[in-house]
Amino acid sequence: MRMNSAVFLAAVFALSTLDGVAGEKQIVDVRELAGTWQGWVTRDDGHERATMFVSADGSYRSLTTGGAETEGKFYLQDGTLRYRSSRTTGRASLSEDQGKTVLRVMPAAPLYGAGSAEYERLE
Repeated sequence: MRMNSAVFLAAVFALSTLDGVAGEKQIVDVRELAGTWQGWVTRDDGHERATMFVSADGSYRSLTTGGAETEGKFYLQDGTLRYRSSRTTGRASLSEDQGKTVLRVMPAAPLYGAGSAEYERLE
């Protein structure tokens, strides 16, 4: 009986982690990103709060609480969301989870202390 309970609990815990997994959203136009986003950027020295403003043409400006500023542009290449900024280039993804829209930015080669970032759309 204890073995069956242990197996049941293990299955419940394994499946419950799938409940909170965000679903990646396919982007067909960078206009979908337009708006204000707030989140965290990863830098060599840790995480820093940031706000990003994205225009309908995909251009953006990101400001951290520490005063760092980055400008760039999101674009689609072969169905993949990419970006090019004043610091790095890389890919990005959009997902929805529990009513929140999340934008993740992953540099191809982190330069100038810039790392990945994760933003949530502000309403």
